Amino acid sequence: MRIVIALGGNALLHRGERPDADVQQANIDRVATAVAALAQEHEIVVTHGNGPQIGLLAVESATDPSLTAPYPLDLLGAQTQGMIGSLLVRTLYDTLPGQRVAALVTHTVVRADDPAFRHPTKFVGQVLPRSEARALAHRYGWHIAQDSTGWRRVVASPTPEGIVETDTIHELLKAGTLVVCAGGGGVPVTADRDSGALHGVEAVVDKDLTAALLAEELKADFLLILTNVPNVYADYGTPRQRAVLDATPAELRRGGFPAGSMGPKTEAAARFVERTGGLAAIGALDAAQEIVHGRSGTLVRPELTVP
Repeated sequence: MRIVIALGGNALLHRGERPDADVQQANIDRVATAVAALAQEHEIVVTHGNGPQIGLLAVESATDPSLTAPYPLDLLGAQTQGMIGSLLVRTLYDTLPGQRVAALVTHTVVRADDPAFRHPTKFVGQVLPRSEARALAHRYGWHIAQDSTGWRRVVASPTPEGIVETDTIHELLKAGTLVVCAGGGGVPVTADRDSGALHGVEAVVDKDLTAALLAEELKADFLLILTNVPNVYADYGTPRQRAVLDATPAELRRGGFPAGSMGPKTEAAARFVERTGGLAAIGALDAAQEIVHGRSGTLVRPELTVP
């Protein structure tokens, strides 16, 4: 079975942890253990988040006095793919002796006219006092918005339309390689209509939606979205909270899950199942193997058809 695994940002850095390299390495050891258990029996593609990492690089770039302007987000995203990819590859090499493992810098095509560019909503970087955030916005032409704790930069999060390296990933899988790719949703690019030339854009593509598209393009059998909760919960955080163990795409969409947390994961699972007829699941990292075997997590399955 071919499985695309989408690692949530918490798999690399837990909430409140310092973004130090040794902290991330310790967390990646857990990731490698979970992935290795599945790699013994299945073809595996691993995608991952990069929120804390790209935020850190964005702050460093914006405050570096040697630069006339901060590095654009597409290049910062590529940097995080290299860093996180290296950590994952080295650990997986140790965990899976003899297994071919490769990390691939991956580009995600978006539309230049995507409405998201007119309404940026994705928070990037550190929380700032309003005056400092406004000064940076004026200096660099940024958009800013208020979140629960202060003011931050917001950027576009356009819909992924295609993965540039899909054919290359296919070839790596055929050669028996475990592939780490599409980190942080992929490096966002637009493609020139006439020449096909790629151009980086200031955006962050949702990592779960990119994972769903990648799984579709790779003709994967299973999309496994791993996070820090054992399954999806309806009415999360309220007295009516209850576990959702089995759902169709339509049932998930009726759940009204928040955009800032479970919403993109449930939408990604729904899209993959609808478009391919395959299975998806959402659950905890440490239960990855149990999720694939139907003993944990939230299973997302196609609608039943009545003959």
